[in-house]
Amino acid sequence: MLRVGVFVLLLAGLASPRAAGDCACDHLNAATLADPDCSLCREAENHAARGDTIFFVRDASPRKPNRTLALPVAHGKGQQDLAHLAPEQRTMLWKAAIAKAQELWPGQWGLAVNSPTVRTQCHLHVHIGKLNDGADESMGRLVATPEEIPVPPNGVGIWLHAAPGGLHVHMDREISEPVLMR
Repeated sequence: MLRVGVFVLLLAGLASPRAAGDCACDHLNAATLADPDCSLCREAENHAARGDTIFFVRDASPRKPNRTLALPVAHGKGQQDLAHLAPEQRTMLWKAAIAKAQELWPGQWGLAVNSPTVRTQCHLHVHIGKLNDGADESMGRLVATPEEIPVPPNGVGIWLHAAPGGLHVHMDREISEPVLMR
């Protein structure tokens, strides 16, 4: 019986996402960027070499064929969540993600950032996709500009979409991306 309990605990540990704060990536050591959890950090290194500050990639998950990700090039320890980006960097990321979302899903777009405590990739990324019908079920907050988008509290994700008068911002769940079409 003890063996079964140990096996279940080991299996649970393998299935659990690594919190973004536990990122093993070291951009000074290329070998660490070979870890699948660090694939976005590896992409950021490539874009940094080109002088980019924000870049976009298609979501590699076969379960999310309609998603694009917006990422800041800045990465590494202490830059894995929105709170650790400088306000100017956050605004630049939001503006770029909104522009890409409007291009891809005019009038139907949504953006989502999962809490760092549940993300499987340690590099900060914004999910861009089509907002699911009926997703705006919670009480959100209306902001006029990307500069006004708040930083979610620790352990909470954020999702937003266009609304009359600005952007409707929601901070009501750890995993925010299910509001977007897969």
